[in-house]
Amino acid sequence: MIFDNLEEIEKIETKDRLKHLGNKKKKPCKKRIFRSNMMLNPLRLKHLNRIDNLPADMITLNLEDAIAPSRKEEALHNIALFLSHLEYSDSFIIVRTNPLDEGGKEEIAFLNDFGFDAVRVAKIKRKEEILKVDRLLNSEKEIHVSLEIKEAFNNLASFGGVERFTTANLGILDLLTSLALPQSLVTHDNPTIHYILSKFLVDAKIANLNPISFMFQDYKDEKGFREWCELEKKMGFTTKACMGPLQVKIANEVFGVSEYELKRAREIKEAFETSSSKGKNGFIHEHYGFIDEPIYRDALLVLKLS
Repeated sequence: MIFDNLEEIEKIETKDRLKHLGNKKKKPCKKRIFRSNMMLNPLRLKHLNRIDNLPADMITLNLEDAIAPSRKEEALHNIALFLSHLEYSDSFIIVRTNPLDEGGKEEIAFLNDFGFDAVRVAKIKRKEEILKVDRLLNSEKEIHVSLEIKEAFNNLASFGGVERFTTANLGILDLLTSLALPQSLVTHDNPTIHYILSKFLVDAKIANLNPISFMFQDYKDEKGFREWCELEKKMGFTTKACMGPLQVKIANEVFGVSEYELKRAREIKEAFETSSSKGKNGFIHEHYGFIDEPIYRDALLVLKLS
């Protein structure tokens, strides 16, 4: 925990919390394998106090749609207070800002010098907005976006080219609203949802981005959440947005690399490199069938993801 005695922090008036900023600045997170992205509400101090010790690979501190306009400044100051006392976290910490013209620019400017890893800007429509974030944000931080608007969904593949723009998050409920489609479509077997997920994933990959799939709102439905994770892993996703620790546990398990996958990848790598050293890049393996360079490259990818 960041503060040993949270009761003392809770006693501080909201307007006075900036008077209690610390001088700590968390070093950038070196983790590059992300299975789970857990959303936290910065109005809940008990949640903020645990960001140094959570199992989520990513933690997103949400300033946008879950925060009423009258409390956004309070949420922003809470984030500043806790980040200023944070020395270390194994999680990659993201601040989700409001749209640039709805307070996002000011939030980025206010938080720029605090220790976190990325900003995630809401409701991006055009690449020009990403370029604007690139000019506003301190150089050591990454840029992430929320894809929630039909214009961005249509143009995502062309959003690449900004080196530190690394990640796109699918906000499927807002996207459906933008497309004038009902949220009731969000079922495991709906072909429209399958298309949205597929297009989002492929276009993100074309732009060299990590696509993070949407948040499943029913946090008590563990079975339904696991089914979404398993479907999305089959599609090629490696990261899932999470609501709460139960979803984090499931996402980390499903999107992790199994012992069998690791064993297979190691054996293919060893067999190919041995065969290649003898001038033969295609051969039959007794357990894994025909192996050539594309199969070898896939094994390297599995090992990298592990």
